Amino acid sequence: MAQNTSTGNTLERKISMSVVAADVEKNVAVRLARMARTVKMPGFRPGKVPMKIVEQQYSAQARSEAFTEAVQQAFGHAVREQNLRVAGFPRIEPAESTEPGKVFFSATFEVYPEIEPADLSGKTVERATMNVGDAEIEKTLQVLQKQRVQFVSADKAAAKDDRVIIDFRGTREGEAFDGGTAEDFPVVLGAGALLADFESNVEGLKAGESKTFSLTFPENYQSKELAGTTVQFEVKVKAVEAPVLPEINADFAKALGVPSGDVDQLKTDVRTNLEREVKKRLQARVKNEVMNLLVEAHTFDVPTALVEQEAERMAEEAKANLASRGMSVKDIPVEAAWFNDQAVRRVRLGLLVAELVKKNELFAKPEQIRAVVEEQAQSYEDPADVIRWYYSDTQRLAQVEALVVEDNVVNWVLSVANVADKTVEFDELMASN
Repeated sequence: MAQNTSTGNTLERKISMSVVAADVEKNVAVRLARMARTVKMPGFRPGKVPMKIVEQQYSAQARSEAFTEAVQQAFGHAVREQNLRVAGFPRIEPAESTEPGKVFFSATFEVYPEIEPADLSGKTVERATMNVGDAEIEKTLQVLQKQRVQFVSADKAAAKDDRVIIDFRGTREGEAFDGGTAEDFPVVLGAGALLADFESNVEGLKAGESKTFSLTFPENYQSKELAGTTVQFEVKVKAVEAPVLPEINADFAKALGVPSGDVDQLKTDVRTNLEREVKKRLQARVKNEVMNLLVEAHTFDVPTALVEQEAERMAEEAKANLASRGMSVKDIPVEAAWFNDQAVRRVRLGLLVAELVKKNELFAKPEQIRAVVEEQAQSYEDPADVIRWYYSDTQRLAQVEALVVEDNVVNWVLSVANVADKTVEFDELMASN
């Protein structure tokens, strides 16, 4: 017997059910008989333990397992009969027995929402565009030069992009504070390693010169003890080193993986890699625009159970990320509740994407998966090895398949919505995550 009732939660359901006690006891007897054939006890050969002793030792376990199985079967039958799509796990609770020979219980659970895809024909998606030209190649080469910069001693006042070696001591109300003192500390001015107000006070100083100044930490400073407070720093510049960029020549090309040292070949390689990177970033931008549009265009409740699971998963990812950076996770409390809003969005998007894929047959095709794998492999020295690596693991292929499905959804949305192309600046695109 099963009776379905709704609760205040639009996705929550409660089913009242019962199982026949005699059927459970039959299952208990079968389980005990099975145990008796293999159970081991001191003083008895395997399979020769008296049934009475087996019952004394294992009847509670057998009855618990038999009842759990009966409940699971009753619950499964009920949800299939009522065509319910269960999200998460049910909460099983005993109920008052109203009929002799039967055990009553209730199962409370959530179901997946019914999603009706919105009409997107009147919506607009902004699609970022950018062409890679000679100017972008030159900017990229300049970045590569800066990555290989060398610093040489200079008899000059420190300026932006110079590296200075400094001693400093910070005090608050006359007392030194943690992290406020260092010796022979190297810092490139303008790189953002120190607060901008600190660096601006160092600029203009020569080697051997000192300066005392006040500094107020930002309200959102990472150290709560220092946030918003004003301190005093004493700084001594011990050396000023000017940056020297390498010339773009044969040696530079060889250092970047062009054995021949051909600078034109280097520029061709840079263009190829840059076009690949720009394409990836543009695709990521339009995907983000599409996903935002889908979220804004649809309103429906999401199962709390799925949100909790996703928040827990995100919290575990955050812990793993911190641990990979050498931080002690046990000293840093990471709570799933912090990720609740993000989890709601992810679950909603996941349900939306799944519905659109099903209704519009946007499933990943083998040739699409192959194309993505081959494209990703091109950035490696031996693409064939990378392709084999992907196809040797079903989990890796599943990750690629998920990306293809998302791309199919993006392309479908672009085909039904209005698209407004917008040119973005190179620096803006490359600065985005």
